[in-house]
Amino acid sequence: MVEYEAVLTRTEHLSATGLSVEETNAVLDALASVAEPIQLLFLWRPRLKDPADEMVLETAINGRADRLVTFDLRHLKAAAEEFGIMTITPSVTWKEIRRREKK
Repeated sequence: MVEYEAVLTRTEHLSATGLSVEETNAVLDALASVAEPIQLLFLWRPRLKDPADEMVLETAINGRADRLVTFDLRHLKAAAEEFGIMTITPSVTWKEIRRREKK
């Protein structure tokens, strides 16, 4: 969550979303209120070229995720698929959510 806050409150991201820092923090607070903490029982390192991505993959594996929503498909896709986790971009995910809402 700290990384999300640091990245999403950068000037370029605020401009892209059209949100203020306060609005962005409200979205993150809402996300945190429904997030389920995951205990890392097994470490699968090293699997990825970028060590900073390891905790993302490990959280998905330990949390038994079926999807990993990320812009970083290049680094995460192959490793996630080894564990049966589909990787998908945020824009595709958003389109799926909107499509389901219309049903």
